[in-house]
Amino acid sequence: MKKGVLLVNLGSPDSPEPKDVKNYLGEFLMDERVIDLPLWARTLLVKGIILKTRPKASAAAYKKIWWDEGSPLIVLSERLQEKVEKQVEVPVGLAMRYGSMSIQKGLQDLVDKGVEEVLLIPLYPQFAMATTETIVVLADEIQKAQFPNLKIESLPAFYNDSDYIKVLSNSIKKHLEGKTYEHLLFSYHGVPERHIRKSDITKSHCKIDGSCCSTPSKAHEFCYRHQCYEVTRLVGETLKLKEGTFSTSFQSRLGFDPWLQPYTDRTIERLGKQGIKNMAIVTPAFVSDCLETLEEIAMEGQEIFHEMGGKDFTTIPCLNDDAEWVSLVSKWITNWV
Repeated sequence: MKKGVLLVNLGSPDSPEPKDVKNYLGEFLMDERVIDLPLWARTLLVKGIILKTRPKASAAAYKKIWWDEGSPLIVLSERLQEKVEKQVEVPVGLAMRYGSMSIQKGLQDLVDKGVEEVLLIPLYPQFAMATTETIVVLADEIQKAQFPNLKIESLPAFYNDSDYIKVLSNSIKKHLEGKTYEHLLFSYHGVPERHIRKSDITKSHCKIDGSCCSTPSKAHEFCYRHQCYEVTRLVGETLKLKEGTFSTSFQSRLGFDPWLQPYTDRTIERLGKQGIKNMAIVTPAFVSDCLETLEEIAMEGQEIFHEMGGKDFTTIPCLNDDAEWVSLVSKWITNWV
């Protein structure tokens, strides 16, 4: 059977104009694994409230970070795809969970090249309902409906893969070389606490009480919170970071339900108030820089830190098309082939 690979990232509006942003947000927020409310409630919230106000503000944010080549997330993902394809012997496609670069189009392109067996690679180190799961579920639905003879296998979450931890640690080390910092903050995308409990395959382990994530359990295979803290711990060990000089936080909360804490914006504020003058921040829930890293962290985060008296705010880029990251993805593909 001829094999091929489909890299899948989150997605982006086609342009930073409010109309395109509204279309993108509508698809994204109506996903039942992103806003996991009953359809009537989700429709009322998204179409009745959010899409009447948020697109204009989001469009303004996208315009701040938009590149001449297009959306940074798309451009960086394309660079990764192109470099990986040069290092492997099978076709490598690229798709987005939301937006015009759909998973269906990505699979169709591979099928048109004669591919009969696909390795699906969600570009997320940690498992979450709103990332890995929604990609895998949609790909499965499309396969059954459109490509019944196509076999799809998914790469599992790679948060604790030793090679990934090494690549991430080397990237952090490289971007902090020659810089003085007092605190390194690992900021992960937030999710509602209920998502953690819904993903608990034991139905009893995840209590989000400060100890469950460090207590061995089968639940950790699908526990986003555990996997985030584990990345921080493993990188801390690899880089020999001193206790108290690094921590974990969660960004990008939406709505009024309890989300994973501590919150990134409040953590940055607290560090500034405590007298930290030089801090660095890394965002390991993403492998490609995007709105959440380039605007929310690099711009808004820095502004908060300066307002609190901070001086130097170093934003560490995502892995993007870093040579070591390209080599690692290529290695995973070659081993699968």
